[in-house]
Amino acid sequence: MRSLLDNNVVLDFLLNRNPFDVEAKEIFLLAANRKIEIFVASITAVNAFYTIRKDKGKDIAFGAINGLINLVNVCRTNRYILRDALSLDFSDYEDAVQCASAVAEGLDAIVTRNTKDFANSPIPVYSPSEFLAFLQKQLVS
Repeated sequence: MRSLLDNNVVLDFLLNRNPFDVEAKEIFLLAANRKIEIFVASITAVNAFYTIRKDKGKDIAFGAINGLINLVNVCRTNRYILRDALSLDFSDYEDAVQCASAVAEGLDAIVTRNTKDFANSPIPVYSPSEFLAFLQKQLVS
């Protein structure tokens, strides 16, 4: 399964945001063990750096982003994807860009803690707990 992780799931993992980090770590562990492929939109690294730098400082932010880009695949972004995002019926453009990136990459799902923000996604959207439950069923079968 090839899935895009929303910014909030990535930040839960990188910042150890309890209690959300437990499921985020489980998802990253599945990817590290090559059970799934995880992707982020290209804007995720920038957003994560900004957030981590404010919270933990520049050096920690650089280290976190370096670690992140070694763990994930990054969806391409170009003007077509940015334009496609405008055509999605999303209230937040950032979420629309992430969704359009996932669609352009041919991904199977989006994983986010804010599933309602992705209600109009043309691909399935799961919360981290729903995603892990879905994977458990798939991996057992």
